[in-house]
Amino acid sequence: MNRLADGVLCGCARQLLSGPPTRHRRINSPATSVSRLAVREPLCHLAGVSDIAGNLQRVRARMSAAAQRCGRDAAAVRLIGISKTQPAAVVQRAIDAGLADVGENYVQEMIAKRPGVHGAVTWHLVGHLQRNKAGRAVELFDVIHSVDSRALGQALARQGERRQQAVQILVEVNVGDERSKSGIAIDAAEPLIAALGDLRWLRIEGLMTIPPPGSKPDDSRPYFQTLRRLRDRLRATAPANAPLRELSMGMTDDFEVAIEEGATMVRVGRAIFGERTG
Repeated sequence: MNRLADGVLCGCARQLLSGPPTRHRRINSPATSVSRLAVREPLCHLAGVSDIAGNLQRVRARMSAAAQRCGRDAAAVRLIGISKTQPAAVVQRAIDAGLADVGENYVQEMIAKRPGVHGAVTWHLVGHLQRNKAGRAVELFDVIHSVDSRALGQALARQGERRQQAVQILVEVNVGDERSKSGIAIDAAEPLIAALGDLRWLRIEGLMTIPPPGSKPDDSRPYFQTLRRLRDRLRATAPANAPLRELSMGMTDDFEVAIEEGATMVRVGRAIFGERTG
């Protein structure tokens, strides 16, 4: 298992904390202007998967640039390659090119795919998880990003006890309050983490979110700020099994903004693998 990195607040992000985030707030800052310049570049040859190694190199360069703008260490941000619908052979090419973290959305897809993938890699479940699949999820994945209820947390903890190994999870927060998305409401995060605090076979590593769709990367910034502020507030009273070091936020269209706002994990699919095949 790779060590989960701690997060720090970007210097450029601190400039944006003058007021509460709102969906329609226009943010003007050096970080914002630089981000807009960065995203004008082509998104890593998204036409296909013929240059996965090159795509990884370009994504990492953009991650490093975003971290440098904020005075962060790029090594503190983990790149998770989201391989939903990609065949095992394509995922293997990414691992061979140096991808150390791979994310999948569905347990069933992982069951079929994992036997064809080899190498030292940390597997992340980033999609919604049903309680009846908790056992298989713990067998197949190292980190589960989408816990949104005490019942699911209890089911995972039972599996951890059976294996005598704590299950690493993130609590998914629906920062945009969208009915179409999983995750708990912002004001439900603290009670849920407290309710999971007595489960010794569960380790709550941090929070995850997917912001509402936007027309430009900076549209995600207020939601990333909200998640970071929530995490920082919760750490003050979190139970012993909840270090809350991680912020899993940012995807192909907005991962640079997420890094500027303190992400410790970014989930990138298209910019590495190209458009989904199914």
